[in-house]
Order: sequence, then C-alpha cells, then structure tokens
Amino acid sequence: MRIVIAGGHGQIALRLERLLAARGDEVAGIIRKAEQADDLRQAGAEPVVLDLESASVDEVAERLRGADAAVFAAGAGPGSGATRKETVDKAAAVLFADAAVRAGVRRFVVVSSMGADPRHEGDEIFDVYLRAKGEADAYVRGLDALDWTILRPGQLTDDAGTGLVRLEAGTGRGPVPRDDVAAVLAELVDTPATAGLTLELISGSAPVSVAVKSVAGN
Repeated sequence: MRIVIAGGHGQIALRLERLLAARGDEVAGIIRKAEQADDLRQAGAEPVVLDLESASVDEVAERLRGADAAVFAAGAGPGSGATRKETVDKAAAVLFADAAVRAGVRRFVVVSSMGADPRHEGDEIFDVYLRAKGEADAYVRGLDALDWTILRPGQLTDDAGTGLVRLEAGTGRGPVPRDDVAAVLAELVDTPATAGLTLELISGSAPVSVAVKSVAGN
C-alpha cells in the first residue's frame, strides 16, 4: 500500500512510519519544515514538505494522488495557543479530508483525542483543543466519499508498547503508550472493515490485531 500521513514528524507518526515501512508499505509523511526530512527518511518514509496551514486543497490533493490510504496525525502540539488549535487540529484536518476526497483516496484514518466534542464547554486551551478535534471529527464523519475511522487514544505516554490494548466505542479514560497507538493505526489502515467507527483506545489485555478484528464490521 501507499500511505500518506499528515503531521509526518509527530511522535506517533514517526512510530507509524517505521511500522509501515518495515512491513513493506510505501509511506510518505507531510511535514512543515525541511529540516525534519532526515528523521522521516530514517523512519523509512518519503518526506513531503507542505504547510497544511497555508496549502490549498488542490496542493494537498496532488500529494495524495495514487495513495491507498491517508492518515491525519497532525497536531498543533502542547505548547501552542488557541489559534493554532483552530488552524491545525480543526482546519488542517478538514483540508486533508477534502483533499483525500478530491484525490479519490477513500481509506482515511484520523488520530483524534478522547473527549473530543464540538459541544465541549470551557475557555482553557485544552477546551479549545477538544472542541477543534470534535468539530474536525464531525466534519470527516459527514463525508460519504471517505471510508473513515476515527481513533481517540487516552492519555499518551512514552512507555514502551506492550502490544496489549482495549479498543472499543467507549473505553473510559486511561493511559496508552504511543508505541501501541501507532501499532493500532497500522492495523486500522489495513482493516477497511473498521470504516464508519469512532473508537477509543487505552492499554488493555487484547493483542492489537485481535482488538482491531473484534471491532471490525461492528
């Protein structure tokens, strides 16, 4: 498969790129800064320099043409303000989804956040973030031209992955290593029967492949 990842230099994205490249997929990662390119090459991915905050739908669609799947893993990051939650976590996700539709890429996986909700209340930066993610998720869910799956991990950690997770429509809160999030994403990309599902993910007791198969087709 050829898979294009938005936010290609993110912590989860780099892990995902390594996994996909190791299994023989062709991977491209969209990055904002040219100096990030070597990190992607080391992960086995082709770097594509493009700023999703200023690019047009056509420019993004051009980079997506010929792909079998697209993964939105971009984020404004913990140090960013409310404005970039809107321009990256929401607007860039919408742009990437529209570009996938234009490029004819049906399989579309989103890395969202537990608690994402367009009606989430509050004025703190994290509240803005959860609203932005929720609005982006709602937009993607409204696109019939995409076979979308939305993944909402719990509290992300840098602990070594265990390969054991809990993946359901509602898991309740809990931590999950970024390693395991990447492993689940790699499996979801390859499992189109999970299209139409919004899934929460935390550490658990089911092997990743078993957890994904158990929700596929639900």
